[in-house]
Amino acid sequence: MDSPTSPSTQDLNLNNLKPLKILGKGAMGTVFLIQQNNNVNTTMALKVVDKSSTHQAERRARWEIDVLSTLSHPFLPSFLGNFETAQLIGWAVPYCPGGDLNALRYQQTDRVFSITAIHFYIAEILCALQHLHTMGIAYRDLKPENVLIQQSGHVTLTDFDLSRKLSHKTVRTLTVEDNRIHESQRKTRRWRIPLNRRISPVSRRGLSFSDGEKSNSFVGTAEYVAPEVIRGEGHEFAVDFWALGILSYEMLYGKTPFKGKNKKETFSNVLFKKLEFFGRKTALTDLIERLLEKDPLKRLGYVGGAEEIKEHEFFRGVKWEMLTEVERPPFIPSRGDDGYLKAGEFGDGLDISDYFEKLKLPSSPLRSPSSEFENSVSFDEF
Repeated sequence: MDSPTSPSTQDLNLNNLKPLKILGKGAMGTVFLIQQNNNVNTTMALKVVDKSSTHQAERRARWEIDVLSTLSHPFLPSFLGNFETAQLIGWAVPYCPGGDLNALRYQQTDRVFSITAIHFYIAEILCALQHLHTMGIAYRDLKPENVLIQQSGHVTLTDFDLSRKLSHKTVRTLTVEDNRIHESQRKTRRWRIPLNRRISPVSRRGLSFSDGEKSNSFVGTAEYVAPEVIRGEGHEFAVDFWALGILSYEMLYGKTPFKGKNKKETFSNVLFKKLEFFGRKTALTDLIERLLEKDPLKRLGYVGGAEEIKEHEFFRGVKWEMLTEVERPPFIPSRGDDGYLKAGEFGDGLDISDYFEKLKLPSSPLRSPSSEFENSVSFDEF
C-alpha cells in the first residue's frame, strides 16, 4: 500500500515516557496511557507493536503512522510522535478519557442512545469520514469501539491499520442500459460466503466503478462488513457509508441488524437478509435504510460522497461548520474519573521497551464490556 504522503515525524524519547496503565490490547499491539516527564497534564495514548508478533504487524504499524502523520481534523487524532527500537515500534496520539462509543452505549438507558445523541455523533463521524475520503483514504474499520470520546465530548476516530489509500472514481450518470446490465449481473451471480477468518487472497487489484481504484482485500469486523466486501467484487469508499448505517442502527436499537449465530450466518444475513425496523418510520430510519443499500451503486453517498449524505432530511438544520463549537455534547467525561493518575501510582521505574516481561498493569475501566478482536477479519493483501 502506498503512503498517503511523506510527512516528517517527531521522535519520542522513551526515557521521558512513563506507562500508567493499559488502555487496550489487540492482535496488532498494546495501547498504554502514558505521561511525559512525570507531568500528569501531558498524558497520551501510546500504541506499541512488537514487530515480530504477526506477519503484517510492522507493515501495518508503519502505515498507521504514515496516515496519522497526515491528519489535521478536529474529529481525527493528532499525531504526537513515534519511536522505534530493534523489537518495537510505537506512536502517540492524544488520550480520549471518555472511552469508546460502545462503552458509552452500555451506560445509557436500555443501552441505546437518544435521537439527539445519535444526530450529534453521526454528524461528527460523517465529517471525519469525509476528510479521510477527501485525502483518498478509505477507513474500512468503522465500529463503536473505534469511535473515542475526547475530553470536550467530541468524537475521534482511531485505529487506521486497516485503512487503504484509493484513487477517486470519475462519477458518471448510469444509462438505462448500464442499469439493465448491472441488474442482470446481480441476479445471476452466486456468492460464496467465506468460512474462515483469514484467507490469502489472490493478488488482484482492479479498477472500480467509473475508473476509481478498488480494493479486493477482505477487511473489517464481521457485523460491519459491507456486502461488496463479502462478495469479493472490489470495494471503495462506500464501504464506510455502509458501516455508518450499521453503527446508526446499533445506536438506535442496541444491536446490529445482521448479526448471526456465527460468522458464516452473519455474512449470509449481510448479503440476503432484509433490513428490519421497529416502530414508525422516521428520518433516521430512512437514512439508515439508504446507507444499508446492499448494492453499492445505489447506496446513499456513492455518487456524491459525504456531501450527498449531509443533504439527507435527518441532518436538516445542522450547521456543519459549527460542530466543533458545540459546548455541550451529549456526554462530557468527568475529570474526576478520566484516568489521569497521580505520578507514581502505577509502574515506577518500568521500561516501556521491555514491557513484555516487566509490565503488569491493570486494565482500563473505560474499555468496552465486550471485545471485538476475535471478530475482526483482515487479510494479508492490502
